[in-house]
Amino acid sequence: MLEARHRMDAPPTRSARRESARISGEGGAIEPSPDAVLIRRTLAEIAPVADKVTSYFYALVFTGHPEVRGMFPAAMDVQRDRLLKALLTAAEHIDNPAVLVPYLRRLGAGHRKYGTMAGHYPAVGEALVGALARYAYSSWGPEAQAAWVRAYTAISQIMIDAAAEEEVKAPAWWNAEVVSHDLRTPDIAVLTVRPDQPYAFLAGQYASLETPWWPRVWRHYSFASAPRADGLLSFHVKAVPAGWVSNALVRHARPGDVLRLGPPAGSMVVDHTTDNGMLCLGGGTGIAPIKALIEDVAEHGERRPVEVFFGARSNSDLYDKDTLLGLQRSHPWLSVRPVVGDGLAGQLPHAVGEHGPWSSYDAFISGPPAMIRNGVDELLRIGIPCERIRHDAVEELAGIAG
Repeated sequence: MLEARHRMDAPPTRSARRESARISGEGGAIEPSPDAVLIRRTLAEIAPVADKVTSYFYALVFTGHPEVRGMFPAAMDVQRDRLLKALLTAAEHIDNPAVLVPYLRRLGAGHRKYGTMAGHYPAVGEALVGALARYAYSSWGPEAQAAWVRAYTAISQIMIDAAAEEEVKAPAWWNAEVVSHDLRTPDIAVLTVRPDQPYAFLAGQYASLETPWWPRVWRHYSFASAPRADGLLSFHVKAVPAGWVSNALVRHARPGDVLRLGPPAGSMVVDHTTDNGMLCLGGGTGIAPIKALIEDVAEHGERRPVEVFFGARSNSDLYDKDTLLGLQRSHPWLSVRPVVGDGLAGQLPHAVGEHGPWSSYDAFISGPPAMIRNGVDELLRIGIPCERIRHDAVEELAGIAG
């Protein structure tokens, strides 16, 4: 959760175990809890001074436990943003176990790649409480502190358990050798890598990558193909201004370089138990997982209609158009519509609205966060139910472009 490493104290107390069971959803639906009310009051109060809270939190962690500083990147700007987003996400869903538990389990398993161990959680929990106590002047007190301790202990225990379960099944990370680097435009490259161990994933998912040029800085990139018999993985990367990892991958990576690859994540996958049509929106390099979904449908021998809208700011940025049009020629159930122009956040969803009807389709959206938000709004407007609109959580996408 806290994109760092947590827990509160030794074994959970009886009340903490009850709270963990409550968050885990045992016993069915629940009413909003008093602890959730107290936690949200604290978050509302610190929101205007979030920068100060985060700085003080890290100061407490690093001064109290300097040995953990090496687990973090040299520059902390991105780390600070992720911490705040994780806090807000947990607060928003504190009484929604169906959302919160999978989120925490993904984080707990994913944090193994940082070298996180159960023993790191107490230091982070103590620093968190210390930072909140300093800046939540009016909402803090014994009851608020107890609520945060209970919630943090339960949340961190879910993460610890997920990491322990994952440890017996998969490594914390994979070494992946670059076997090809195809520069499609001055700013977009297609990288293909060979993991050093078998790597299982689903089409539509993504993974985090670390480069040798920026140790301990990880960014998310979607798989650009369905699983392949040769075990190779492909990613589409666009270099963005001040993007450490993206610029390294586009401008410096070459065959023979070795990257680190985190475990797969994401739920934007095909439901093969239904034959619903698929409406896919891909903006920029967001077309990568859409291409993987197309391949997945083809490999399963399905004949459901798949409608793809591929958006970019210029024709040259439609870097994978020929591949998609080739897939369209091979599969009569596939239709590809390129959309070119500025303002993809609004233009691509608008283009989708001009066609249809789509109310019986499952929708998949991949691209910049603003495009996803606008795309969801447009799809709801044209009649696609929210439960059939699939995209990765917007707060997780902050790490995709950097």
